[in-house]
Amino acid sequence: PVRKKSRTFYSAEQLEELEKMFEEDHYPDNEKRREIAAVVGVTPQRVMVWFQNRRAKWRKLEKLRVKGNKKHPTSA
Repeated sequence: PVRKKSRTFYSAEQLEELEKMFEEDHYPDNEKRREIAAVVGVTPQRVMVWFQNRRAKWRKLEKLRVKGNKKHPTSA
């Protein structure tokens, strides 16, 4: 039977660091993920998954933002 990985819980400091890195680059390469993992204190695999999930959230928010702008166009 395949064992599911346990959920990783991040501290406020870890999330702050991850968000800061996300602002700089939405697609960190393997080397950058290793650096982030060392700073944050998790595995590079966890960093990769966090970025995947964060990009999905970002795309969803962008879609909602664009949708909202179409409903309420600002007059120039």
